[in-house]
Amino acid sequence: MIILYIFFGFLSGLLGGMGMGGGTLLIPLLSFLDINQRVIQSVSLTSFIPMALVSLGIHSQCGLIKLERIEYLIIPSIIAGVLGALLANLAPEKLLRICYGIFLLVFGVAEFIKVAKNVN
Repeated sequence: MIILYIFFGFLSGLLGGMGMGGGTLLIPLLSFLDINQRVIQSVSLTSFIPMALVSLGIHSQCGLIKLERIEYLIIPSIIAGVLGALLANLAPEKLLRICYGIFLLVFGVAEFIKVAKNVN
């Protein structure tokens, strides 16, 4: 079981470092281990902190960080994050799983359509 945790952590860290959101992979992987959805989400959020800090440092060293008007992203993100956490605590676990599945499905279809449009 520990090997699976390490493997899942490695995969999500790899995606997180590339800026793709490691939690997008970590949450479904951990759900296969029959863990409570709220615990899975908290693990994903907690693992995001070190991934984001390391990735931010590397991207900053490469000159890829642009800070112009960043407050327009940070302030609404903080407000929405607090609201989302409060809603997640009120919602039943099954609803959280369904909502996350719908999110992944919609996002995947949208990405597929975007890529398909650019294929010549």
